Amino acid sequence: MENIRKVTISVRNLVEFILNAGDIDNRYGRRDSMEAMQQGSKLHRKIQKSMGSGYQAEVMLRIAVEKLQEGEWYEINVEGRADGIFQEEDLPVIDEIKGVYMELAHITDMIPVHRAQAMCYAYIYAKQCSHERIGIRLTYCNIESEQIKYFDEKFTLKALEDWFDKLTCEYCKWAAWQYQWRVQMQESCRGLAFPFPYRSGQKDLVAGVYKTILREKKLFIEAPTGVGKTISTVYPSVMAMGEGQAEKIFYTTAKTITRTVAEDTFGLLIEKGLKFKVVTITAKEKICILEKPDCNPVACERAGGHFDRVNDAVYDMLTHETRISRELIQLYAKKHRVCPFEMSLDVTLWADAVICDYNYIFDPNVYLRRFFANEKPQKFVFLIDEAHNLVERAREMYSATLYKEDFLTVKKLIGDRHKNLVKCLERCNSDFLIMKRECDDCEVFEDINGLALHLQRLMAEFDEYLQEKAAVEDKETIVRFYLDVRHFVHMYELLDENYLIYADYDETARFRVKLMCMDPSRNLLQCLNKGKSAVFFSATLLPIRYYKEQLGGKEEDYAVYAPSPFSTDNRLLMVGSDVSTKYNRRTDSEYERIVQYIECFTAAKVGNYFVFFPSYAMLQSVAELAGERLPGLVLQTSSMTEEEKERFLTDFAEETKATRIGFCVMGGIFSEGIDLKNDRLIGAVIVGTGLPMVCNERELFRGFYDERSQSGFEYAYLYVGMNKVLQSAGRVIRTIEDKGAILLLDERFLNRQYQELFPREWFPFETVQLPLMEQKLKEFWND
Repeated sequence: MENIRKVTISVRNLVEFILNAGDIDNRYGRRDSMEAMQQGSKLHRKIQKSMGSGYQAEVMLRIAVEKLQEGEWYEINVEGRADGIFQEEDLPVIDEIKGVYMELAHITDMIPVHRAQAMCYAYIYAKQCSHERIGIRLTYCNIESEQIKYFDEKFTLKALEDWFDKLTCEYCKWAAWQYQWRVQMQESCRGLAFPFPYRSGQKDLVAGVYKTILREKKLFIEAPTGVGKTISTVYPSVMAMGEGQAEKIFYTTAKTITRTVAEDTFGLLIEKGLKFKVVTITAKEKICILEKPDCNPVACERAGGHFDRVNDAVYDMLTHETRISRELIQLYAKKHRVCPFEMSLDVTLWADAVICDYNYIFDPNVYLRRFFANEKPQKFVFLIDEAHNLVERAREMYSATLYKEDFLTVKKLIGDRHKNLVKCLERCNSDFLIMKRECDDCEVFEDINGLALHLQRLMAEFDEYLQEKAAVEDKETIVRFYLDVRHFVHMYELLDENYLIYADYDETARFRVKLMCMDPSRNLLQCLNKGKSAVFFSATLLPIRYYKEQLGGKEEDYAVYAPSPFSTDNRLLMVGSDVSTKYNRRTDSEYERIVQYIECFTAAKVGNYFVFFPSYAMLQSVAELAGERLPGLVLQTSSMTEEEKERFLTDFAEETKATRIGFCVMGGIFSEGIDLKNDRLIGAVIVGTGLPMVCNERELFRGFYDERSQSGFEYAYLYVGMNKVLQSAGRVIRTIEDKGAILLLDERFLNRQYQELFPREWFPFETVQLPLMEQKLKEFWND
């Protein structure tokens, strides 16, 4: 048939999308099915091998069916891999194996979507092999106990054919929409021009991103503020979509402000004629209609029957909207009475671009399983903004901590309601007690195999307990502990030479055991391998070899430096040579010199200034010493709300008639991700080198990398600290028209190892003391 339109979908995605029904209900404690699938893969293979020589394992099946939709013919290709096929009394049987954590006694029948998967495979196999009858078997296996439970059912080919025809007919309207939209999208890309005149080096950057995608590589970009790195990465990625070189763009970042920039960038291209569906994922806590998410029909009116209504909600939105913002998600979710968060996740299946936090790609607990749970790589492009943040974030994602005291707290809350669970909690507490006796301050352990085994048994009992939906005191504490244990067990499965196991005491003397990810590159690479290409970019990706190594880069991947478009005449960078913030120099006299520098720096011109400190303690000490000497002084406080943050920034207005000085903390909410353009900020003082405080964890990092590469200080302290410095200094010059001064206050900035981490545009800089600084500022502002 000529001009037939082809669409491909996996068996799993087809049945989960069309047949998912019922309520959202968090009252059950069972773990995510995808996690069970991954954790049980070894058990999966063990079952297949035990079935004998007549058992065919991992059989690839596919079928194409033709459907008529709105006068057009579509070929829907459905494909997947059956776990097994075997003969039983001359009848072929499709085996669908499901690893689960829950007690098998709770499974009394086939779970509908699992049954539907097996039925799809059964139809395809029976149709292709001309079997008039065929059977299916659901094999449920408990991952911890390895107990197995079977469910069997037989079908005629005619019954399966009628069922499959109805299933694919329901999907056809979606397939038709998807095909027609993709044609429109690709046609709109062909005539899409870059929306601005190219700045120096920008065209090469755009070409580099496009070639990286075509060659299926990774690209690391050090791009100073003003280069236009967002449009320089988004535009070529969109063009790759138009050429069929990519299927979906994931724009990931750690900050709300950079998500807004990404939304505006896609919006600009859409205004220029691009046909593109873009959705932003907002965290559940922020978009939930309840004060605190509680996802079940009793607590939330939208949870009941959510899955019965959500497909209609998604289709309604897709056929009427293009830029799918948080506000639009909330509007359509209200209209169709569905959960806005879950709806936003479903919209991602059909969107061309997804803007989201790093978590949705890399975090083992919340990553988008609908895209990344399968091993088969897809033509996804990952655009990773503010990539310098991902190293520490990834280490946190892939690390896990448990506290001894929590076992006793939960044991008390459980009481006598579940004796086996209490016994498991006591056993784990005993393991912690043994480790505590060995630990005076900080102790590294070669293995914790005994504890890990006991934690796995604890998880099995927890699943049993949470299935009961019993009303208990402080269930939130119990569930939070359950999730902590689950994460710990999951991370234990990932242990390799990139991890360290240690125990110590927190600041309140609570004993803890931690699986610490020292090098996240392998875990990140496994995620990146689910896509086609990745582009990492930041204004502070120095040294680039360090970030390339830590973020999963390979030798053959690319790294580029984008030159700054700003004139050096508009920026004055100075280093105070007679100040130190080393711990043994933190005295009143040193703080007095810091105050004098700040006084002189901010007195040179009326305007808005930030002063960044390495800690709240130093910030407060200097503020108290300064007293009334600094005009318009405002202080950042810990745990500021969004409203307090906005009020703080509002004080820094354009065309101010009086000086305003903001004391802030390096690495905090005002040191990156904010955009005070023009004269909203004309100067920044960075007090100290930003090095993290010495603690057990940092010293373990130091020892680990000293042993691996003799770079312990750099990896544990220097690179982390200098990135905070670079980010803080980057608040000053935001546009080509901006003019501003930067003062680095610490004599260590004159050392070679620090200056090697200065970006190119920081050279040349001025080495000053107070009298010379005053002169340089006068010349700069009067120029």
